[in-house]
Amino acid sequence: MKAFRLEDLDAERAAHDGAYLRFLRERTMSAGLYALDAGTVDPQQPHEQDEIYFVVSGRGALTVGAETTQVARGSVVHVPARTPHKFHHITEDLRVLVVFSPPEG
Repeated sequence: MKAFRLEDLDAERAAHDGAYLRFLRERTMSAGLYALDAGTVDPQQPHEQDEIYFVVSGRGALTVGAETTQVARGSVVHVPARTPHKFHHITEDLRVLVVFSPPEG
């Protein structure tokens, strides 16, 4: 079993001066913590993997393809592989758990 605490993951991510920290990689999936501060621009490009986003804190909007939804703590969104997607209109710092399948990178 592997267990993680969000506070520890966010501290490790911040210590490495990055928006994304991959903390788990297995044969069929990987997981990371993604952070976007209020007012910032999401630089993401489409990925080759399916993704699931689980918003653990913050507030903003997420556009996937031609659809846009408001996201906040507790939101869960599936992003199909190779689909353009971006967080935007971030009004509260976002912290998002990301699961890729198959694993990214």
